[in-house]
Amino acid sequence: MEGWYLLEVARPKNMRQKLRQASLLILLMTSGSGFAADYGKGFDAYSEGDYATALAEWRPLAEQGEADGQFGLGLLYANGWGVDLNDDEALKWYGLAAAQDHAEAAYNLGVMSQNGWGVPQSDEQAFKWFALASDHGFTTAQVNLGKMYAIGFGAPLDPVQAHMWFAVAAALGDFNAEYERDELARMMSAEDLAKAEELARTWLANFEAGKNQ
Repeated sequence: MEGWYLLEVARPKNMRQKLRQASLLILLMTSGSGFAADYGKGFDAYSEGDYATALAEWRPLAEQGEADGQFGLGLLYANGWGVDLNDDEALKWYGLAAAQDHAEAAYNLGVMSQNGWGVPQSDEQAFKWFALASDHGFTTAQVNLGKMYAIGFGAPLDPVQAHMWFAVAAALGDFNAEYERDELARMMSAEDLAKAEELARTWLANFEAGKNQ
């Protein structure tokens, strides 16, 4: 099974571009559900390419400790949108947001750790941030976590945990996770597969219970 998965850990410029595209997708997916109303003004400007206005709207929120504003500010600095690209500032603002359990910020910290942007490259640190984002239901991080477990890359080799995270992400609507789950399942014993499926059911039940509290 080792070698079947290839976790994307390329570190050249094109990977930074992929993170930019992924970051925009994150904003599009989450902008309508849960962001503070004031954040939306910055998002509207951001989506139109008016990064100066987005910066002006998000900075006061970030400095007041508002996690979505901190995430937005990190996003601008991480990509050089409306400001000079500055990994130190991106790490600062993402870190403050992640400390408030902001899943998308934690995920982006994982990507930066995985690629050595502003910090020493560390798959173990990437795993830590992906795990935090995964615990809060961010499916892209869950797929990454599953891949790391599937090949023992920055994490212990554990196909049961890998399948569990793929199954969780698939249940939460991630189509890529469905493929990863099904491909891995073909290589697992019936006993391990049953364990993984039970872990996924338990995780999802606890996640839904937490949302309803």
